[in-house]
Amino acid sequence: MGGNQSWVTEFILVGFQLSADMEVLLFWIFSLLYVFSLLANGMILGLIFLDMRLHTPMYFFLTHLAVIDMSYASTNVPKMLANLVNQKRTISFVPCIMQTFLYLGFAATECLILVVMSYDRFVAICHPLQYTVVMSWRVCTVLVVISWTCGFILALVHAILLIRLPFCEPWEVNHLFCEILSVLKLACADTWISKVVLFAASLFVLVGPLCLMLVSYMHIIWAVLKIQSKQGRIKAFSTCSSHLCVVGLFFGIAMVVYMVPDSKEREELEKMLSLFHSLFNPMLNPLIYSLKNAQVKDAFHRALEKMRSMWGIDGILIG
Repeated sequence: MGGNQSWVTEFILVGFQLSADMEVLLFWIFSLLYVFSLLANGMILGLIFLDMRLHTPMYFFLTHLAVIDMSYASTNVPKMLANLVNQKRTISFVPCIMQTFLYLGFAATECLILVVMSYDRFVAICHPLQYTVVMSWRVCTVLVVISWTCGFILALVHAILLIRLPFCEPWEVNHLFCEILSVLKLACADTWISKVVLFAASLFVLVGPLCLMLVSYMHIIWAVLKIQSKQGRIKAFSTCSSHLCVVGLFFGIAMVVYMVPDSKEREELEKMLSLFHSLFNPMLNPLIYSLKNAQVKDAFHRALEKMRSMWGIDGILIG
């Protein structure tokens, strides 16, 4: 059976079974959302880079989250958009495996970065006097490197196991992109090793981190409730609420896709959830952090004022 794999040149991405007019409409809607997500994350990166007041560990981690979200969306969305306006919805074998590898790598890294961000908030609120020592730039860099390294090592293991499998015709992936569970269904060999590794990885990057974050936020809530002033409690909660919103969206969807037992009724739901993960989640993250974060809003206003003053100077020079 292993010889069949050499004949696999391309897969067919089934996607949504919709009318041509509806697919064109979705193409324009998804294109606008994709461009907006890139611009919004790019704005977050620009504000953090230009504003010295945002050069803190919290925003250092946020820059990595923005980079991951931009890369995460760019891994799947362009191909999905092309398929909406193209009847030949094929993807070559190697690009398909690369798409799976990058998708899993960025997803696992985002899980670990979100854990690091929760630890940062825990130290900031529960141990404020030791914050600068505990969350030194060296520690922050090490935590980020570990997150990226672990995320992509796990993705590499999944990709290697996937490459070794033989695939049988028809090579139709019932998904919007080369999502690993949908690709595994096409294998004409036993995939239990891949599924066990995937489940173990899900425990490592989903269940384990989520438990750590819950413990962190239990300590945070307890510490916040001890704050005497109402204004102090509101400020402390506001620094955590943005992160909790992002965690809830990301981990909730990921656990439904990779931890709930598979069924035929769930295939269309998985497509919708994966679409949300790839398209809407990268767009919502910068909105959540900018709308609920006073420091980001202040930095945005300062950037606008700086631009206005520069245009004013240019106007005087031109006049």
